[in-house]
Amino acid sequence: MKITISNGQLVDAASGLDRIGHLHLDEGRIVALDAPPSGFVAERVIDASGLVVCPGLIDLSARLREPGFEYKATLESEMQAALAGGVTSLVCPPDTDPVLDEPGLVEMLKHRARNLDQAHLYPLGALTVGLKGEVLTEMAELAEAGCVGFSQANEALVDTQVMARAMQYARSFGFTVWLRPQDAFLARGGVAHSGPVSGRLGLSGVPVSAETVALHTLFELIRSNGCRVHLCRLSSAAGVELLRAAKREGLPVTADVAVHHLHLTDVDIGYFDTSCRVEPPFRSQRDREALGAALADGTIDAVCSDHTPVDDDAKLLPFGEAEPGVTGLELLLPLALSWAQRAGVPMATAIARMTTDAARIAGCDGGSLAIGSIADVCLFDPQAHWVVSPATLRSQGHHTPFAQRELQGRVRATLVGGRVAFG
Repeated sequence: MKITISNGQLVDAASGLDRIGHLHLDEGRIVALDAPPSGFVAERVIDASGLVVCPGLIDLSARLREPGFEYKATLESEMQAALAGGVTSLVCPPDTDPVLDEPGLVEMLKHRARNLDQAHLYPLGALTVGLKGEVLTEMAELAEAGCVGFSQANEALVDTQVMARAMQYARSFGFTVWLRPQDAFLARGGVAHSGPVSGRLGLSGVPVSAETVALHTLFELIRSNGCRVHLCRLSSAAGVELLRAAKREGLPVTADVAVHHLHLTDVDIGYFDTSCRVEPPFRSQRDREALGAALADGTIDAVCSDHTPVDDDAKLLPFGEAEPGVTGLELLLPLALSWAQRAGVPMATAIARMTTDAARIAGCDGGSLAIGSIADVCLFDPQAHWVVSPATLRSQGHHTPFAQRELQGRVRATLVGGRVAFG
């Protein structure tokens, strides 16, 4: 279908765009900017006056809960939530049930997503069988089935010899290993940031050293084998400094941060608010500001939702027993825009961290408005104010620490492959 998006503010870091213009789409691709191609007659014109037109967002961590946890969420519900949030591509961790450690399971999930014909799905394969940290998976076969990287999700890989062999395997095929840096022993039993707040509330703490010790180990292994590693969900100022030093050294590492870590701290736990029970835990204000500064200057490459739908039975429990996780697909864009406004960061930079930079990390299509690119496009009103109401969120998971907060920035339309999928 031939579509023209007219009079929108085109914002795209990959193309260097940040101006008012027109976008012309045909056969699922962007075919022209401003003047249409010869003979092009739009079948539909979308007036984007007052709207920002950017590449569809790419979320580097979204648990869709299939297979195995359909009582928490389904592909249908979470993809609808993604489109409502302007997200056109989703990277999903392998901690499903069964774990994504066999090609057949990956192919089945990809098939389900294709049949739904909504957002693009990019699974991460399990790094070890069953995420047990003992036996390596057949990464080459999983990559052929559609995996874009390999991860332990939130499961620790405590055996450094297994980790070293996994990195060597991945390096030989050019795969990226996605790891959340946290030492399993230092973090054992912890449910909140180790500090005055957790001490006052009587909650077991996760010290910053759990992150920094893990980072030191990972960087030493990367030095020895050259494996490309993506660090998932950094949470501390000390971790940021180690990442900055590793990048100066030239190590092949990238990193992301969860968007809620740019806004909240351990103080927001208040009186045991389980909507603030996340992994890694919210840390101090100093950590929060360091994360934001690192995202702004590119030390941290991307921001994600870390979308993890949790049902009421698992969330409405005492803080230490509640399942970690919050819904985030529909909040990623407005929370990122809010952070940028507060930090004095250009809107184009915030968008780049969810599009161009995320696409580079995942190695997927999208993230650009360049001519010839896939027509995944998000249109949003940067001036629209709205109040987060969990009951109206499209995700099956309604638990969010931002409930009843007023946010700015609302998606008006989302196009996937040149098709209007939302709006």
